[in-house]
Amino acid sequence: MAGGEYAIVGDQDEALSRRLKALACTAPLHGLDARKGRLELADADVYQMAEIALQAIDQVTIAMDFDRGADHDQVVVRLLPFVAAQAPERGRAEHEKIARWVLDNLINVGTTDRGFRSIYGVLGSDGVYQRRSFDFKLLIELMSPEGDVYLRASDEAINVLVGALDTDVESAQIAAEVKLENLIKRGRLSDARLAAEQARYRTVQYAETLRRKLDATRRDVRAVDWEHEVPDLIEDALAHIQGRFRAENAILKNITATRDDAEDIDRKRRAAELVEIVRDCIRRHTQLQARLLEAGATFRAEQDRQQFAGTVRRSAVDLFGQLLVPSLELSLADAAGPTDVFFKASAGVKVPSAPGLSSLVQMLLVPSAEREHLVGEVPELDLAPPSDADRYTEEHWQQSEGLLALDGAPRRLSGLLDEAREIDPDLPKLVALRVLHAFSPEVSSARIQGEELLLVAVDDGTPLDDVEFGGADLVVVQARVAGAGNEEGGAA
Repeated sequence: MAGGEYAIVGDQDEALSRRLKALACTAPLHGLDARKGRLELADADVYQMAEIALQAIDQVTIAMDFDRGADHDQVVVRLLPFVAAQAPERGRAEHEKIARWVLDNLINVGTTDRGFRSIYGVLGSDGVYQRRSFDFKLLIELMSPEGDVYLRASDEAINVLVGALDTDVESAQIAAEVKLENLIKRGRLSDARLAAEQARYRTVQYAETLRRKLDATRRDVRAVDWEHEVPDLIEDALAHIQGRFRAENAILKNITATRDDAEDIDRKRRAAELVEIVRDCIRRHTQLQARLLEAGATFRAEQDRQQFAGTVRRSAVDLFGQLLVPSLELSLADAAGPTDVFFKASAGVKVPSAPGLSSLVQMLLVPSAEREHLVGEVPELDLAPPSDADRYTEEHWQQSEGLLALDGAPRRLSGLLDEAREIDPDLPKLVALRVLHAFSPEVSSARIQGEELLLVAVDDGTPLDDVEFGGADLVVVQARVAGAGNEEGGAA
């Protein structure tokens, strides 16, 4: 009885983990709206960042084909109308900055592996709660043989669009085709367009699976199962394409008739958009069929090339991803083994303790130097009295603090010095010293310490006209530190 109960819990946990992974894929999109209030490039509260992110993933997915992906600039250009619709009174420059910020966050620019990680938990068969990590990416940057960088949408990103995670490609495609055909027959063109777009996303995902298999074959033909897995994949994919061609041509005929017979302009326009989407699906199926027919030739060519390529060149060790990060997740006792093996191998050849014959003879023939038992008398040093390190009183510091509390209004150094002389003759030196220190402020230290305001001095080329000091008449202002004490914050 207990075993049956655990089996039920295990099935429930598997379904729960799939839902938790689905939520994890949407977390970066919700994080965009959570952080938009801290953006310095614009007042971004008016923008719906998650919607812009979905549009970006959509544009990258549509632009993907078997060999290439989407260009960064082209994706930004296609996003501009949607961003501008949310804030039409703002300028094009701001719209472009918002689009690029969303795109960079989907790529996760600034991290080591450009990926996201989510921690979730499941109950094991013994009833113990176990924490697991789920690593995923949304948009992936790849480089073409010509050296161009392009974007591809990951499986997780495509699943974010269609509202599922790890869905079987074939069954999802069949369901989408049946749903699309029924919606068209019932005249619900708006819902039919959504179903057609979902069918296209699944087609792209199917082609992506084959592309990854071929890429892995080009790297190492032994890493892919060409005896059972890939032949079954090709056979299923060809049968899939044959069935889709028949279904989509029938659907295309039905939509075309709906478009031509419609008298309502809006209905005719939606039917025309559906025609273009289904034609794009047929084009992608044609492209996928050509790649499937070439897959066998690719395998044989790579097998011949790698068989006579000589010794395999091994890649360098990724110290951060392959050693440091996994070791930090282990206990001290478990981490001692792999780190000890690495450092012994990386230390190189050990220098022998015994010298060579020529070095040994030279060492024996060198006369020993005479040494004194004592080093002699230690002279007494004539030390000067220490100077007063703190020449400014607590009152001076409070007065300078009051002068430099600018409340966002910039001031010249010359004006601050004149005002300081009226308060105390020694105060101008302290004010000048603090302004000079603010010429190159430590922004990162201020963020770590959680300071909200930071004094910043800027040289705009104006000379300083003062009876006591020379140089530049600096512009002094108090800047607000964005993200103080928060790792996700920006600079001042």
